[in-house]
Amino acid sequence: MRSDPLTPLWIERRLRWLAGAGAVLGLTAVLAGAFGAHSLKASLAPERLAVFETAARYQLAHALALFCSAWVLQSWPSRVAYAAGVCFFCGTVLFSGSLYGLVLIGNSILALVTPAGGAVFLAGWICLIVAVTKPNNPGRTIG
Repeated sequence: MRSDPLTPLWIERRLRWLAGAGAVLGLTAVLAGAFGAHSLKASLAPERLAVFETAARYQLAHALALFCSAWVLQSWPSRVAYAAGVCFFCGTVLFSGSLYGLVLIGNSILALVTPAGGAVFLAGWICLIVAVTKPNNPGRTIG
């Protein structure tokens, strides 16, 4: 039988990873938004700028979702709470990353990756719903 990995050390390491990833994604989303508004506005067609802004907006929203995942993991430790955060991170890389690449590089093949990122976002939100609604294990203590 496997030992339960939800030890305080396991939880703390994953909390720090989720919060750190959320902070990095938040920082880079703000930088991307400023770059789009100040540097790209004059050089991009309005529809391409709108795609870039969508990428930055979804990145910032899911940076906050990573913090929510960390809070849920801390409040109700579970693998599914951590999985939600991993999905939010990976979804951001796929969704926003493909849109940034599409706009900046112009490679239309990247548009095929965007829906996969959206699907990973949805998986993250489903994981978060499961994490906050499933009953606690009464035999497990936190801390």
